[in-house]
Amino acid sequence: MSVPAIQHQRRPLRRDAQERRNKLIASAQREFAAQGVNASLEKIARDAGVAIGTLYRHFPTRLDLLLAAFTPRLEEFLDGATTALAVADPWNGFAAYLEHLFRMQAGDRGFNDFLSRRFPGNANTERIHDEMCQQIETVLTRAQDAGRARPDITQADIVNLIWSNGRIMDATRTAAPDAWRRNLHLMLDAYRAERAHPIPEPPMTDEQLYEAMVRLNEVG
Repeated sequence: MSVPAIQHQRRPLRRDAQERRNKLIASAQREFAAQGVNASLEKIARDAGVAIGTLYRHFPTRLDLLLAAFTPRLEEFLDGATTALAVADPWNGFAAYLEHLFRMQAGDRGFNDFLSRRFPGNANTERIHDEMCQQIETVLTRAQDAGRARPDITQADIVNLIWSNGRIMDATRTAAPDAWRRNLHLMLDAYRAERAHPIPEPPMTDEQLYEAMVRLNEVG
């Protein structure tokens, strides 16, 4: 995943315009983290001390603002994912990748929404999600080829775990903010090759998974 690739080239702004843009991004980061990707743009503009029209001049669509706000998170995610992919032991690399993914998910409701959904029609978000899915496929396949992860796990199963952890995080955010780690490690035990038993339901196909992620965005 190349973070610079998601950043639009734009002409340098005047100092006052750049300051307004920076305030909008900081306000969006706070509001998206607290409320998710459907947070009020009017409140974001108000908290930044600008009119809603100013927000739209800088960020014509919600996705433009989301990408600008999430760039630091995407960079952090990329760094941690790269580290996990470099772990020599395939199972430990798989576990480290998921631990890093869910730790970032837990710290930001908006980033959780972004990871969980698809935004068709936007080349930047599609590229990000495609590359994230490829990373999942890579760490999972390494663990399976080494005989450490059960062979019937698919990418869709990992995305299901992202969704379920998101609900756990929402429910426990105040009462037990680290409760997601217990669920993750219980599931990691279930993913071990030596724990495999036949599963009565087949995994979702790639097409079904994509449709589900799009629908989650539409109903979210």
